[in-house]
Amino acid sequence: MPGPGFPTRTPELNPELPWDRLELSVVVPSFNEAGTIERVLRRVRSLPLKVEVIVVDDGSTDGSDELLTELEKTGVIDRLVLHVRNRGKGAALRSGFQAATGHVVAVQDADLEYDPAHLPEMLEPILQGWADAVYGSRFLGGPHRVHLFWHFLGNQTLTLLSNVLTDLNVSDMETCYKVIRRDLLQTLPLVQDRFGIEPEITARLAQAGARIYELPISYRGRSYAEGKKIRWTDGIAAFWHILRSNLLPPRAARWERPERDPWAPSAEGAGARRSLGALE
Repeated sequence: MPGPGFPTRTPELNPELPWDRLELSVVVPSFNEAGTIERVLRRVRSLPLKVEVIVVDDGSTDGSDELLTELEKTGVIDRLVLHVRNRGKGAALRSGFQAATGHVVAVQDADLEYDPAHLPEMLEPILQGWADAVYGSRFLGGPHRVHLFWHFLGNQTLTLLSNVLTDLNVSDMETCYKVIRRDLLQTLPLVQDRFGIEPEITARLAQAGARIYELPISYRGRSYAEGKKIRWTDGIAAFWHILRSNLLPPRAARWERPERDPWAPSAEGAGARRSLGALE
């Protein structure tokens, strides 16, 4: 049975940032997660942000589709995409990315391993104009469940190979928590259907010249008894996906940042605030 996940906490928002002008699309890929997905979605929906919740059910056979249909009717989900058959995490994410309409897109797993309360702090480097994409790293000192050594070693080996080929110094390439500007994300040629989507996203961001930040996050990894789905064969396949994404086409074109961010206050609004400040 799945564990309780993370205790509920309310994230604090930096009052200097234009949160009211930003819309975040949260894409949740799901396969047989009926035991946890409603709690995850309600946690996401409770964030103090303008959130568009997009769920892609990837051919579940545990009744998830019926539960998710009800959650869509009650407004917990904004957009539900149903795959007739299981196609893999990468295919589910690509479907979710196509449906997203927010300024920024975040990936949220359906299994309570990642705490949605981290999403606002991951948005801050983007809103500050420092980053185009932000990764939540499980290996930068955040609280985490002590778990499987070989998974940790495999993650570090795959991240090292990815870094060698991208010339980045990412600490957790395989993390689920990736938050990316949608105008950038739309330019990335993503083709992977399974877990190879993680190294592919990193390779495409590097090719596009994106500015990537990392922040520490808490992490509660599941055991296989609790429903963890990734297998050792996926780790072996990841070596090929890293090589393919970095050395073979399609490659991402260099991305040109817009002169003005879509969530930036208008010049008139900024001038009015400065005038009010002067009067005070």
